[in-house]
Amino acid sequence: MSTLKIENLHVDVQTENGPKEILRGVDLVISSGQTHAIMGPNGSGKSTLAYSIAGHPKYTVTQGSITLDGADVLAMSVDERAQAGLFLAMQYPVEVPGVSVSNFLRTAKTAIDGEAPKLRTWVKDVKNAMADLKMDPSFAERDVNAGFSGGEKKRHEILQLELLHPKMAILDETDSGLDIDALRVVSDGVNRAKETDDLGVLLITHYTRILRYIKPDFVHVFVDGRVAQEGGPELADRLEAEGYDRFTSAATA
Repeated sequence: MSTLKIENLHVDVQTENGPKEILRGVDLVISSGQTHAIMGPNGSGKSTLAYSIAGHPKYTVTQGSITLDGADVLAMSVDERAQAGLFLAMQYPVEVPGVSVSNFLRTAKTAIDGEAPKLRTWVKDVKNAMADLKMDPSFAERDVNAGFSGGEKKRHEILQLELLHPKMAILDETDSGLDIDALRVVSDGVNRAKETDDLGVLLITHYTRILRYIKPDFVHVFVDGRVAQEGGPELADRLEAEGYDRFTSAATA
């Protein structure tokens, strides 16, 4: 059992006019086997939360704490956070020309485990995971995300998730840009990883459609850098019906 605990988190981002506070006191606890959906309008701070957990240098934590199984995440470098068991699936995965998918995956696995995986077993694991995600085997020899469609990039993110076996997965709008078939395939991959590894999932999304496939245990409404309301899956249904107006109106009142 692992626990990711966020307490009173305040985060600034640097702008042309100086630092701007984006997160204004976030409290959140995610345990193994739980799926937490964070929903909210554009600009509410959802992605800032994801990248702050992962250690993006653009964001400065000014107050609060993040711990994973009691260890201080904020004291860790980005690679140490990955080794500790944190995984970030990016909204806009970057291209890495000159590095093949197969080399990237094996290098990442080696860095996280501290030793290289046995080649014969590893090749089989990669092949099986790609087949589950309906990825053409030839993608293993292509440069990372270079020339990939949006759906192919997202499948590659979930391929990493299934092969690296983290403790906690932060999925930043993984559903964006996916057609219905790709959405189902990607969601199935997340569900497999959750079942296999008792994974804790922080799922950031605007829409409820992915929640039809990845069932949340908890839903948190993010507005103006704070959690405005929390509930179960029924809260997502209410958001689908009513939108965010009642939260944004209250935040600006």
